[in-house]
Amino acid sequence: MKKVLIANRGEIAVRVVRACADYGVKSVAIYADSDIDAQHVRMADEAYGLSGERPADTYLNIAKIIDIAKKSGADAIHPGYGFLSENQAFAQAVLDAGLVWIGPRPETIALLGDKVSARKVALDVGAPLVAGTKDPVKDASEVLAFAEQHGLPIIIKAAFGGGGRGMKIAWRMDEVEELFASATREAITAFGRGECFVEQFLDQPRHIEAQVIADTHGNVVVLGTRDCSLQRRNQKLVEEAPAPFLSDEQRERIHQSARDICAKAGYVSAGTVEYLLSKSGTISFLEVNTRLQVEHPVTEQTTGVDLVVEQLRVADGLPLSITQTPTPTGHAFEFRINAEDVGRGFLPTPGAITRFDAPSGPGVRVDSGVQAGSVVSGSFDSMMAKLIVTGATREQALVRARRALKEFQIEGVASVLPFHRAVVNHADFSGTQEFHVHTRWIETSFAEPLAAAVRAEPLADTSLTRTAIEIDGKRVTLGLPAALLQGLAAAPGAARAANAEAAPAHDENAVESPIAGNLHAWKVQDGDAVNEGDVIAVMEAMKMEMHVTAHRSGRISLLAQAGTAQALGAVIARITPAG
Repeated sequence: MKKVLIANRGEIAVRVVRACADYGVKSVAIYADSDIDAQHVRMADEAYGLSGERPADTYLNIAKIIDIAKKSGADAIHPGYGFLSENQAFAQAVLDAGLVWIGPRPETIALLGDKVSARKVALDVGAPLVAGTKDPVKDASEVLAFAEQHGLPIIIKAAFGGGGRGMKIAWRMDEVEELFASATREAITAFGRGECFVEQFLDQPRHIEAQVIADTHGNVVVLGTRDCSLQRRNQKLVEEAPAPFLSDEQRERIHQSARDICAKAGYVSAGTVEYLLSKSGTISFLEVNTRLQVEHPVTEQTTGVDLVVEQLRVADGLPLSITQTPTPTGHAFEFRINAEDVGRGFLPTPGAITRFDAPSGPGVRVDSGVQAGSVVSGSFDSMMAKLIVTGATREQALVRARRALKEFQIEGVASVLPFHRAVVNHADFSGTQEFHVHTRWIETSFAEPLAAAVRAEPLADTSLTRTAIEIDGKRVTLGLPAALLQGLAAAPGAARAANAEAAPAHDENAVESPIAGNLHAWKVQDGDAVNEGDVIAVMEAMKMEMHVTAHRSGRISLLAQAGTAQALGAVIARITPAG
């Protein structure tokens, strides 16, 4: 390989750019309109626009990405994580174009990326499993039938993809139909495919995973375990390696079954085998992520293995630099630094970052896709950076984590830093003898009040206005930020007048958009009577769905159309009290 196109954005694109430099190959970045000045774009050796903003038009557009790879002279593509990283069709299109695919073979992605067939592989090698559907379900009636046979709770999961997208837990029969529809919609938005399957859900389990790396010479190595139990809405927030408070028998069971699953599937490149561990000690295979994981740095910190460079080596046909499971050195935590308001239920908060002061010092690593001045788009994932802290022991790593989190300062958008600062001091998480955190711990046990952040300024228009121009006799397309053109066109007097207008009085009847995002659907009709707490709408931002509830009882008047983009705080309806 000489030149690698990175089919991704943000922090992971920056991570791969750096690995390419370390490995000695050139890097090519791609970008949506709002990412034209993003950090990964400026750091790569070359960058090309995708001409659009929606994921379907940009980072999920296979034809555009392949075309840019050919135009740039790239001979390989690294997909990062998310987007097309687990898409068999994309992997095959890369190979069909004569390029090197930095990841598992397409047939392996199809086998293990489909969670139903992955279960069958796990069964073949004797991995532990809970009951689940053999194939994707056709409709909500099949989900209901499974729940009636096996009991609640159940989990509805996107068959293709990962990262918590398209994953819903049903605790009551009357919510199954809507949760199935929601999981399907999220799966289509995040992965382009909506098939889902169903499993029994283990209440209050830990989330344990094994990092695997394999080459084309038959070497399949498990590098160790991670605990990823600290989650909200099935999205991981804190991970650590090695997974603490496991018995030797449990750790070996996970290592062996992960190795067997990947060997059976003929796995190549980096991958992760995930498990649930119940309070009773029951281990159940969950899924295989056929890509690099967000949390891979904690494994790197405790093994000394650069996983992205290993991926590049494997893609070049070289053997792994390590052929046996290493003994972990020390302990590492990763804290995902998302643009979310913890005081408002982890609502995404896109906007412009005005301050980004990252920590440093002994044992501290920051993998970031942003800096001061960067804009967090509402079209994509909310993660800005990852804070990775390492110590000789778990206790030392926790002490350093407290110091690093205190140093970390972000302004302009809300962040999850207040939650992280609270959790590293919480006895359930920081105990030295036992571990009380589970995958629903935030929703059920974490009771510390966290203040809502100051609302971010409305997100500026980050689209590009394109026009054809001629340079030295050649026709080219020029893209200029729409906000720049609007600013040039605005008269200074008019701007001053607009700024001088008095703020409107607060409307107690107003239903405000809790996020900057898409108003996906209304759950009520115009003029309906609603009760306080009723779900009245579904909104989508940063690839996650969330419900809008009535703040009071009364009769509702709908002011915004389904399918339209809404700014944070926009009035989308009014509820007039009865009488």
